[in-house]
Amino acid sequence: MQLPPQLLDILRKASRVTVLTGAGISADSGIPTFRDPQHGLWSRFRPEDLANAEAFKRDPALVWGWYEWRREAVRAAEPNPAHLALATLEHRVPGFTLITQNVDGLHARAGSRKLVELHGNIMRNKCFAEGTVVEQGVDDGEPPPKCPRCGGPLRPDVVWFGEALDEQHMATADKAARECELFLVIGTSAAVMPAAHFPRVALQSGAVLVEINRDETPLSAVSHAVLRGPAALVLPHLLNTAWPGN
Repeated sequence: MQLPPQLLDILRKASRVTVLTGAGISADSGIPTFRDPQHGLWSRFRPEDLANAEAFKRDPALVWGWYEWRREAVRAAEPNPAHLALATLEHRVPGFTLITQNVDGLHARAGSRKLVELHGNIMRNKCFAEGTVVEQGVDDGEPPPKCPRCGGPLRPDVVWFGEALDEQHMATADKAARECELFLVIGTSAAVMPAAHFPRVALQSGAVLVEINRDETPLSAVSHAVLRGPAALVLPHLLNTAWPGN
């Protein structure tokens, strides 16, 4: 893949880089996207009908079972070269922020620490009543497990339909978008708000916008550079070309 020389120069010199990732970066780890067809028992349901508080109130065991099925895919997956490349880039750039729409936790497992998980993490649980993260629930034989403090049901620590994103996460992401010199958009359709807002904020603030995606998106036409292909191939190639031999 031929990389624009100007992009390589910008990447080497940038002291503030912000990255937004979506489902496309984890597709190379074998994790199905939220919109992929359901299988087996779950083919009867739409994700939107399960990923909400009302569904959990009606049938917590059903919703918990669906998330356990999704967690199986996450447990079986490993961070791919794109996740590892971003963890490496974090060490090279003083002002680095990684914003992800993904809930699979693969960025953290790859070593990323300056990380904003906008939609939460499917491998964590929190109390449905209190909203606090719970390390270990009480299993009484009836799913879902119970909160050890109040006895209420546990739920995955993810943002459901109809719920607001964490205000602190939003503020951190917005600040990183406004202050960066280079903004990388990787594996996301750039169409779902509010995450789709951040690349445009960066662009309006004067950052260089680079898209890495297999397909065209609404951002393609306004990006300074577009790199087509799977992130697991494009990102390592970009870093290895910018810093050969490292």
